[in-house]
Amino acid sequence: MSYSHTVRGERFAFSDLRDLLAKANELKSGDGLAGIAAASERERVAAKLALADVTLGEIIANPVIDPDADDVSKLILATHDRETFAPLRSLTVGEFRELLLDDATDEPALRAMRWAITPEIAAAVAKLMGNKDLVYVASKVRNVTRCRNTLGERGVFGVRAQPNHPTDDLAGILVAAVDGLAFGCGDAVIGVNPATDSVDTVAAVLTGLDQLISGLGVPTQSCCLAHITTQLAALDRGAPVDLLFQSVAGTQAANASFGVSLDLLREGRERVRESHRHRAVDWVGDQVMYFETGQGSALSAEAHHGVDQLTLEARAYGVARAFDPFLVNTVVGFIGPEYLYDERQITRAGLEDHFMGKLLGLPMGVDVCYTNHAEADQNTADNLLVLLAAAGCNYVMGVPCADDVMLNYQSTSYHDAATVRALFGLRPAPEFLAWLEARGIFRNGQLVPGSSPALLSGLERMLVS
Repeated sequence: MSYSHTVRGERFAFSDLRDLLAKANELKSGDGLAGIAAASERERVAAKLALADVTLGEIIANPVIDPDADDVSKLILATHDRETFAPLRSLTVGEFRELLLDDATDEPALRAMRWAITPEIAAAVAKLMGNKDLVYVASKVRNVTRCRNTLGERGVFGVRAQPNHPTDDLAGILVAAVDGLAFGCGDAVIGVNPATDSVDTVAAVLTGLDQLISGLGVPTQSCCLAHITTQLAALDRGAPVDLLFQSVAGTQAANASFGVSLDLLREGRERVRESHRHRAVDWVGDQVMYFETGQGSALSAEAHHGVDQLTLEARAYGVARAFDPFLVNTVVGFIGPEYLYDERQITRAGLEDHFMGKLLGLPMGVDVCYTNHAEADQNTADNLLVLLAAAGCNYVMGVPCADDVMLNYQSTSYHDAATVRALFGLRPAPEFLAWLEARGIFRNGQLVPGSSPALLSGLERMLVS
């Protein structure tokens, strides 16, 4: 099915829904690199106007990638709630936007329709929204998850402590993790990206983090963000796996480039759940998966099928939600300026990703970050961080001094997270907050400066022993 629209006497034609979605996207350097972006702002406006008149039923009837050739498309259709979708079918994308923005469309209403909304529908409506719209609708929704604590409740702003080390030195990792705990960070997860994806390294990191959590009695979960097969091999050796991590993308071919399949994700989840049943831990819930995504990943793998990077990002969320994850986050500026060129594009992508993930029912976090060769700086991160806090983001990253010395990119710091919590009156996860209060690190829900000597002495005893 082709589409067209006339703007000021100039007619623009779009060959199919995939082309229309690409041309209606906000300016992204990745879409330009792929050769699918609108050639002018006038064409972009024409595409948005044409997209506003497309019905949601048309989007369901015209998959952007053939389900017979792509297991992500097949999964999206298999998990679609057609009964709940029936009253939405005849709405246009423009009308659906108005429905989402309507004050009467509250959290229960959005929660009820989440499985009726496909990733492509979420992507389509995101393209018609301004940044303020994306913040407002996302702020209506809270997607709560449970593992060793409870994350995502209204008023909670979680932080992943990210104590990476360039040589995977365990003492260095643990010191950086305790630094995060002293700022009230780490309730989402204490998650380490290993410099070496080896079973020995991953097992050592997981064991060390578990000893830290157990030794200090911290109600949080750990993760080592290696490849899923490496983590499962470490699990086979007896390493404690709280959360099983994997990067995922929006096409079968892109996931294959990561060395992962839907079947492998299913197997991994069940193996970790089974291991939890045999560990002496007071689990709050059984959500055990942690997924990371990012606009541009499919294009960088030459696996985008001519689909724009925003729509493919939404499809990655279609993969993630099928596995009932504890955490999902987009690493919004990590891939580089080839895909998100500058502050405007990074900010827009972060708000789009968060909105789409929340709409689809995910516990959505954002790594507010940029590479050193992007047209961005720490003010970019500050601006997006504040916008996401207003939007009800589940969690962000806490990186020592905001400078990841292993991954070599810029993110948000423990100090940044503490500032945003103070600014918006937000707090850590409830079980984690109770631990912080008992340790004297927080008082009446607020961080107490200079309250961490007991943590440091506890870590020193662990390292000596």
